[in-house]
Amino acid sequence: QVQLVESGGGLVQAGGSLRLSCAASGIIFSLNEMGWYRQAPGKQREFVAFITSGAATKYADSVKGRFTISRDNVKETVYLQMDSLKPEDTAVYVCTAAGGRRYWGQGTQVTVSS
Repeated sequence: QVQLVESGGGLVQAGGSLRLSCAASGIIFSLNEMGWYRQAPGKQREFVAFITSGAATKYADSVKGRFTISRDNVKETVYLQMDSLKPEDTAVYVCTAAGGRRYWGQGTQVTVSS
């Protein structure tokens, strides 16, 4: 059974930082592309960042230079370091794994106050 479990969300003031984690099980983690999406209230889910099995990364323009995605294949965990947070970053952040088929986590709430 595949599980993606996110943690690290919370309430932070604008300009602050948070580090999200996503622990994976039930997949061959090292072979999966891992990523983060987010969904704000009343909006569609949008891409945030991904990291390939070879550690290449890609970011949405809205987070480029502020967010950093990384992975630890031993811990089977992907991270999203979020710095210089803005109120518009408020959303549920969802982890995803893709390696033949795509899996989704349940998400973790991030709230940035102005």
